[in-house]
Order: sequence, then structure tokens, then C-alpha cells
Amino acid sequence: MIRGKKILGALLAFTLCFSMVIPAQADDISDAKKKQQELEQQKNTAEAEKSELSSELDSIVSKMEKTQSDLTAKETEINDAETELVTAKANEDDQYQTMKLRIKYMYENGSNEFLEILMEANSIADLLNKAEYINKISKCDRELLVEYEDTRKDVENRENALKKEYAELESLQDELAGEQANVEKLLADKNIQIDNLTSEISSNADKLKQLIAAAEAAEARRKEAEATAAAQAAQAAAAAQASASSGTSSSGGSGNTSATGTGSLTHPVPGAAITSGFGGRVAPTAGATTGHDGIDYGAGYGAAVYAADSGTVITAQYNSARGNYIVVNHGNGMQTWYQHLSSMSVTVGQTVARGQVIGNVGTTGISTGPHLHFEVHVGGVPVNPLNYL
Repeated sequence: MIRGKKILGALLAFTLCFSMVIPAQADDISDAKKKQQELEQQKNTAEAEKSELSSELDSIVSKMEKTQSDLTAKETEINDAETELVTAKANEDDQYQTMKLRIKYMYENGSNEFLEILMEANSIADLLNKAEYINKISKCDRELLVEYEDTRKDVENRENALKKEYAELESLQDELAGEQANVEKLLADKNIQIDNLTSEISSNADKLKQLIAAAEAAEARRKEAEATAAAQAAQAAAAAQASASSGTSSSGGSGNTSATGTGSLTHPVPGAAITSGFGGRVAPTAGATTGHDGIDYGAGYGAAVYAADSGTVITAQYNSARGNYIVVNHGNGMQTWYQHLSSMSVTVGQTVARGQVIGNVGTTGISTGPHLHFEVHVGGVPVNPLNYL
């Protein structure tokens, strides 16, 4: 009875430890979730900045295309102006050459020709007409030369203006090219930042998933510890009641106990050999000597596991170390434990008969291969099953 209280106290202490661990895990999960939100916000900001940079780059490219179109048009205007200038220079030169010939002729022949023209006049009116004609020829030569000179100068000025505009457009195009290179560099850096944030988000998400899984596992272990403590308390109470009933029966000379078991156990896996006995052994997963609270039966995966005696199922669940396991209460303080099962065929509260199939051999939990770990507990203490088989 005292040992049962000690076991119950240990289980309660174990449950208390879990209750202290879970809040710490909750803080870690909260921090991970907060970090995830911050990373997502940073990524969203970076994505928005990338979108702005992309729009800016599109605008620059559009301006460059417009400037290139203007440059092409300006080149055409300059070519047309150069052609026009060549024509103006040719006209000016032709007029200049014509005047040179006329002046040379007048110089070589003196003014006799003009006098002959004047002397041939038939009247004063004809004389004045001829004199005016000679004057108009000279004046026309000078005016044409001035006109051609002005035309040439106008075309030259226009060509120079066009070349200046072309140079300004080229300078603008160079500036736009510089802006384009700068924005493209910013975009490349932003893409790297987004990739890094995406990787960090993925890593943090994996960490968060692991923390949640660990918290859920801790919560499951806590509930399992509570359930085990409750079961042990119920067993202790049942044992006390059985003991009291036994005492009453002995003093009265008659009466039945509430036990459903016989106290004598049958083999849980008929034909299977023992691969590890009860007591000290070398732990298969740690490489050190450790206690062994039961015996292991080597059997093929899926082999049937039978109830060693009739009783009531008080546990049928999964444990990270035991795997799928079942505990059957046989009354009078005796229970049998069946661990590492691949599957379970019974549920808590179900009454089973001696030799009834309750599950199948497996390798769940901490196990190095398919086998059944079989324990017998009497008064809450593991005992050698061979003493009851």
C-alpha cells in the first residue's frame, strides 16, 4: 500500500514537471510565431519596393525609347539640313563665280561696252532705259549674292542648332542609361533580399512546426502521465478493496473476491522464444546496463498477441517509448503489460477473456525490431513474468 502511494507520488511529480515544461515551450512557439510575422512583413515590404523599382525601370526604359526615337528623328533633320546647306553653298558659289566673271569682263574691257550700249540709244528715253538696265544688272548681282549668303548662314545656324539638340538628347540618353543600370542593381539586390527572407521564413516555419509538434508530444505525455496516475490510483484502491474483501471472507469463512483473473498466466505469444529476460541487461539503444522490467518475445511482425488472463483493459494507447501498448487489470493487484504493438484490437474499459487476441506484434516506440515486451505488475511493482506463466 505504501509502495503504491510512492508510485502515485512519483507520477504526480512527473506530471508537474510536464506542466512546467509546457509553458516554456509555449513561449518558444510565441516567439517563433512573432518572428514569422516579422519576416513575412519584411518580405511584403521588400516585394512592394521591388514592384516600385520595376515600375521605375519600366518608366526609364520608356523614356529611353522616346529619346532614341527623338535622336533618330533629329538625325534625319540634320541630314536634311546638311543637304540643304550643300545646295545653298552651291548656289552662293555659282552666283559668286558669275559675278567674278562679269567683273573680270568689265575690268578687261573697261567701260567701252557700256558706252557702246549707251551710244546706240535712239533717244533720250532709250538712253535712260539702257542706263537703268545696266544699273539693274549690277544691283541684281549684288542682291542675289547677299540672298545666297543669308540662305547659307540660316541653314548653317539651323544645322548647328540641330546638332546641339542632338548632343543634348545623347546626354539625356546617357543619363537614362545610368539610371537604368542603378535601378537594375537595386532590383538585383532586392531579389537577393527576398530570396534570403523566403529561406529564413521557410527555416523558421520548420522550427515552428517542430516546436508545435514537441509541445503536442509533451501535452500527450502529460495526459498519459495523468491517466497512468489515475489508473494506478484506481488499481491501489481496487487492491485495498480486494484485500479488505479477502479479510472479511477469511473471518466469515465464505465469499468471493472481485478478481477476474486466475493468478496463473498463459503465454501471450505462443511459440515465441525469449530474446531478453527480466532484470539487468545491456540496453539495445543506449549501450549501457539498465533494468528490464519484463521479458521480450521475438516474433514475426504482425503475429497475434493474446491476453495472458481474463480481465479489464485499463490502458490502450501510444507512448513515445513503449509505442502502442495495452495494460490489462486482472484484479487482486495484478496487471499485464503488452508493448511495441503494431496494432491494438481492444479499447479501454473492454473486458477480455484469457487467450483472446488483443493486438499484434510490432516495433513501435523505442524498439530495435519486431517483438513483444511483456510485463507483469503485482501491487504496482514489476515482477518476473516467468514466476506466473
